[in-house]
Order: sequence, then structure tokens, then C-alpha cells
Amino acid sequence: MAFILGSGSPRRLELLGQLGVVPDQVSPPDIDETPLKGELPRAYCARVTREKVQAVAAGADDIVLCADTTVALGRRIMGKPSDAGEAAAFLMALGGRRHRVITAVAVRKGEKVWERDVVSAVQMKRLSDEELNAYLATGDWDGKAGGYAIQGPAGAFIPWIAGSFTGIVGLPLSETANLLQAAGYPLYKEAAQ
Repeated sequence: MAFILGSGSPRRLELLGQLGVVPDQVSPPDIDETPLKGELPRAYCARVTREKVQAVAAGADDIVLCADTTVALGRRIMGKPSDAGEAAAFLMALGGRRHRVITAVAVRKGEKVWERDVVSAVQMKRLSDEELNAYLATGDWDGKAGGYAIQGPAGAFIPWIAGSFTGIVGLPLSETANLLQAAGYPLYKEAAQ
């Protein structure tokens, strides 16, 4: 049995490390992540995660884990910004408002798939021009849903959250541990010996 992480995210790899899990293989799937017309953020996130976990090649006894995180402002999906201008537009829209961060996780073993999504609420302060420009200059927005990462410099802009901090980072650990155990992954094997 091999454990395959279907994600190129260094944050997900670090979070799995907190559980003592080291993948045997890292194999990010290449799928189209374009939202469907009229698709709501939570349904979008779950669908993309299901498609990711099915796209990773694995043996019948292998366990594959995939996840997807999206930022939702109302019904609007804020994915990874294409450039600094789009990142700025996202951050200005999020400033002074609460939004949701949705992370869906899927674990597959053979034909069986276990899924869970976690929704957290996040309040971002309204950014001054100086704060916005300084943040954009860091480049930390690149590749991040909504144009920010709570565990990076943008953490200074987040006075309040409700939900899963690790879910906001990109992999809700409690739910992930439960899914791995449901799939038969020996999560606590060393502790039990």
C-alpha cells in the first residue's frame, strides 16, 4: 500500500507532516478547475476535489488524498488570481467584510472515495493603499485562493476567524485524519506499538 498526495501544495505537505504522514509519492493531477456556469462555491470545491482524486493514477491498495481550497464572497468564487491586478481586486473586495474559505478533502482507495468539506468564516480588515501595495510586492498572493494565505504576511490582515485554521491554510487536519483512518491508513501505527 502506497500513500499518494495528489497535490503540489507545500502547505498540504507540511500539514500532513503535523500528522506524522509522509507521502510515498506526490502526484498533482492536471485537471480543468474552471467553475461551471452558475456553480456555487461549496459545490465547485467538492466537484474539483472529486475530479482531482479520480485523476491520480494509483494501484488498487494505494490511498490517494486530494484537496481543494476556494475563497467565497457570497456566491462569488475567488480562485487563484491570474496577476497582481486581480489579486488587488480580490483583496479590496474582501477588505472590511467576512468571507468563507472552503476546503474539500477526498481520500480514495480502489473504487471507494471518502469526502468531506470544511467551511470557515474569515474577517479581513480593510487595507490601506500602503498595506495593499506592500503585500502585493511580497508575491505571497501568487497561487493562493482569494489572493492571500493566512499563514503568510496576510495573517496581519485577519483579525477574526471561525472554523478550522488548518482548513483555511489548505488541509483541515481533524477531518483529514478521520478520512485517512476510514480508508484504512495506519495513522497512529507507531504510537500503538
